[in-house]
Amino acid sequence: MFDGKCILVTGGTGSFGQQFIKTVLTRFHPARLVVFSRDELKQFEMRQQFDQDCIRWFIGDVRDFPRLRRAMEGVDFVVHAAALKQVPIAEYNPMECIKTNVHGAENVIEAALSCQVKQVIALSSDKAANPINLYGATKLVSDKLFVSANNVVGTHPTRFSVVRYGNVAGSRGSVVPFFQSLIEKGAEFLPITDKRMTRFWITLGEGVDFVLKSFSRMRGGEIFVPKIPSIRITDLAEAMAAQMPTKIVGIRPGEKLHEIMCPADDSHLTIDFDDHYVICPAITFYGQDIDFSSNALLEVGKSVEQGFEYNSGENPNFLTIEQIRNLQILTSERPRISN
Repeated sequence: MFDGKCILVTGGTGSFGQQFIKTVLTRFHPARLVVFSRDELKQFEMRQQFDQDCIRWFIGDVRDFPRLRRAMEGVDFVVHAAALKQVPIAEYNPMECIKTNVHGAENVIEAALSCQVKQVIALSSDKAANPINLYGATKLVSDKLFVSANNVVGTHPTRFSVVRYGNVAGSRGSVVPFFQSLIEKGAEFLPITDKRMTRFWITLGEGVDFVLKSFSRMRGGEIFVPKIPSIRITDLAEAMAAQMPTKIVGIRPGEKLHEIMCPADDSHLTIDFDDHYVICPAITFYGQDIDFSSNALLEVGKSVEQGFEYNSGENPNFLTIEQIRNLQILTSERPRISN
């Protein structure tokens, strides 16, 4: 699907972007692979690892439409991974979060339409479902923008979809490297926000695989949600440092006890497939009549029951402490979880 094609990744120097680039180069032979990000140091460091001739390095910010449009010229596929993601930082810097996550999303859409990009997938977050923090609210707006963009494509070939998943094990800024750094520094305890807290859990490799598969599945307008396990934060702490005491420090601003990926209010729009859910658009696209119960790979799903909610606290699939210990975190930047 991607052989001989041009692919662009916004936020391409982030944890996801690096794993995505590595995976695409391993499995496919793209004509051009554009890494679009605003951090020159990360690009410099990343260039030491990737020196393939097909890679293009674009310094740019999704807030800058002219630069984004220039980077998308001749591009077939776009993965929009750029975002401000830290919940507490977004609470204290709301307008900066809005400029990147909302206005940046609008710029990606407009640039993709202008450049006749074929398919665009935007990365979302479990925090976009029933959001209680600003980061989640901006990602919900972003999701709505990308879904509704299919209603204004006109004669353009461009189609937009969204992939929503949970916490990525070992990614920069996640709890695993934070705990790991405390362990390595000989901290007296691991801080636990609440003993009841649960989170959806996915590795970088699994996230990239799901995005790549979603390109093959998408018709345009779907929110793809993978079926993934949950963890208890107390189990994670024990898996990483069984002998280390923990201390309850309280929930941070804008944080939930449990995360949701398919809200009950969207149950009438949610379709259950073998390994994922699809949340269908709430609107009907002009001039399009799409049956989302069958995707482009001809996989068939069925509607969920009314009131269904995909919640990390009620997930039937929880990782055990031993499974967490044995989990291979697929990123070259972070150490593997150990006892």
